[in-house]
Amino acid sequence: MFFAKRGVRLLNRLLSVIFISRFGQVLVYLLVGSNERTVYSFFYQVFTPVYYLAPACFYLYVTAFINGRSQLRKFEWFHFIPFFLAIVHILPWPISPPVNWSAIADQILENKQLFITERSGLFPSWFYYVGRPILLLAYLTATWVAILKSKFIQEKVGADGKKWILFFVRAATFFQLTSFVPLLIWDLEGSLFNALFIMLNCVVLLVIVVFIMHQPKLFYGYLFVAVDMEEDKEEVEEEVKEFPKTEAPAKKVNLMSDQVSVYADLMKSFMESKRPYLQANFQIVDLANEINIPVHHCSFVINKFLEKNFRDWINGYRIDFFIIQYPLKSDKMTIEAIAYESGFKSLATFYNAFKKETGLMPKAFFLTKKVS
Repeated sequence: MFFAKRGVRLLNRLLSVIFISRFGQVLVYLLVGSNERTVYSFFYQVFTPVYYLAPACFYLYVTAFINGRSQLRKFEWFHFIPFFLAIVHILPWPISPPVNWSAIADQILENKQLFITERSGLFPSWFYYVGRPILLLAYLTATWVAILKSKFIQEKVGADGKKWILFFVRAATFFQLTSFVPLLIWDLEGSLFNALFIMLNCVVLLVIVVFIMHQPKLFYGYLFVAVDMEEDKEEVEEEVKEFPKTEAPAKKVNLMSDQVSVYADLMKSFMESKRPYLQANFQIVDLANEINIPVHHCSFVINKFLEKNFRDWINGYRIDFFIIQYPLKSDKMTIEAIAYESGFKSLATFYNAFKKETGLMPKAFFLTKKVS
C-alpha cells in the first residue's frame, strides 16, 4: 500500500502508516509472549517512532479524504514533529541511561503498551506514558471535530466515500479507546481480563474484516489500492462469456408501433429518473415489475425497438454514469471502485462493456478527452 502507484499516493501512505503501527504493537506483544525477549527490544525501538506518527497520519488521512486533497499543506508537516522527537529518543546516545527491558516486557504482557512507565530511551518515561496517550486523544478528538464540521457528511453525493470514512473512523476509535482500558485496572490482577480483552479485540477485528470483504466498493476503492486491472490489456480485452440471460422465453408479441414507442419512453424515463442500473443485481424481471409491463413486452421493445439485448442496454447506462463520475472521484477512488459504484458486478464485465460502448479502454478514453 505504501508503494502503490494506483489511487492517491498521499492517502495510501498515510493509511499504510496506521496499519504498520498496529502491526508493530501486535508483533511486539507476540515476541514478548513467546519469550523472544532478546529480539523484542529491537522491534520495540524500531516501531516507537511509528507509534508517534500514526495519530497524525490518522488525522491527516481523514481530513485529506473529506477535503479531496492529494498533497499536504506546508503547515501540516509540523504534525510530524513527535515522530522526529521519537527518533531522537530511541537513538543510542552516549548519555542515554540503560533501559530495563525486562520490566518493559512485563508491562507489555499486562497489556499496557500505551502506559509503559519504564524509561525506553533518551527522554524521561513520561515522554511515553503521558506523551502517547495525549497525542492519541488529541488527534482522535480533532478528527471527529473535522468530520462533524465538514460538509462532506451532509453532501448527497459520494455515498461510498462517506460509508468508508465513517466506518474507518469508528473502527479506529474503538481500537484506540480500548487501549485506555488497562489504565482502569492498573492495580488489579489482570491475567483473566487480558485474555478477555484480547478476545474482544479479535472478535471485533474479525467482524470488520468480514464486513470489508462483503463491501467490494470499499475493499477495492480504499484498502486494496495496489490492484491494477488494466496492467494486462490483452487479458482484459478478451471476450467474456455472458451469464445466462434472465429474459423470459421468446413469446409471440403483437404490439402496435405507438404502443412500442410508449413502452420505450416509459422504460427510458424510469431508468433515467430512478437509476436502477446502479443495482448490480437489477434484472429485466425487476424492470417489468416496476413499470407494470409484461416481461416479454420489455424484452421485445429492447431487442426490436432499441436494438440491444437487456445486458448491453443496462450496461450502457452504467458506462454513462461512470464517465460522469470518474472525473469527479478519480482523486479519491480507483477506477475499479467507481465501476462497482456504477452497478457492475465484476471488473471483467465493466472493461468489456466500456470497450464495447466507447471503443477504448477507460484510461485511453479519458486521455483522449483531455487532449480534445
